[in-house]
Amino acid sequence: MTLDQLPPLRESLEQHGLLAKKAFGQHFLLDLNITRKIARLAGPLEGRTVIEVGPGPGGLTRALLEAGARVVAVEKDPRFVPLLEELAEASGGALTIVQADALKVDEAQLAGGDGLVVANLPYNVGTPLLIKWLTGPWRPTSMSLMFQKEVADRIAAPVGADAYGRLGVISQAICRCRVVMDLPAKAFTPPPKVASAVVRLDPLETPPSAEVITALEKVTAAAFGQRRKMLRSSLKQLGGAALCETAAIDPDARAETIDVAGFLRLAEAL
Repeated sequence: MTLDQLPPLRESLEQHGLLAKKAFGQHFLLDLNITRKIARLAGPLEGRTVIEVGPGPGGLTRALLEAGARVVAVEKDPRFVPLLEELAEASGGALTIVQADALKVDEAQLAGGDGLVVANLPYNVGTPLLIKWLTGPWRPTSMSLMFQKEVADRIAAPVGADAYGRLGVISQAICRCRVVMDLPAKAFTPPPKVASAVVRLDPLETPPSAEVITALEKVTAAAFGQRRKMLRSSLKQLGGAALCETAAIDPDARAETIDVAGFLRLAEAL
């Protein structure tokens, strides 16, 4: 059997008696028109290695394979492995299945070097996984990730926006971040209570050093942890007004008014 001979996803789910598990934050994307669009938004995939987290029944996986990618699918839920094995057989060796917790895997080993991440992330681990890929030892060459719309907006929010905060500062300090697709709840089975969105993250040509990123995590945690306070107060444990002055930042300003470049200066000063 080849990819184009596979039964529809709903039929495959019924054959295997599979339902989404709330504990794993599962919501299936079964419309191949949508998954193919996500694959296109991820860029040219022919011959590229793509890590996909939480493939579930394999809707996005099929689209990635159709686009010519070599896919490493990391799935925690063992119920989906037999269904994914059928897809792996139809792919002619282009799909590798890894049954594991994505927060604990070594992506460099899985990808064999450079790789992209394209995934409809389980809601309950989306943010920790993003931080892992932004700040950890393995950095993807690009990421196209689906989150709850609220989280996607936080990642791409500009300074001064209601959604602007720690996640956006860290993401934008390391990557160019764009919301490239919005999805209503009804696109999923079962429908979640919220809308979703796909964010494309492309690493900047000259990202901050690992040392500066570590400092940035500390500064943003303190600043946004007490976002109603002036920086002289919220950053008191890190140097307060003196740290701000070294970074040419107004100590009486509040976190939501400081742009990414300003936070990077604070991190460098720290």
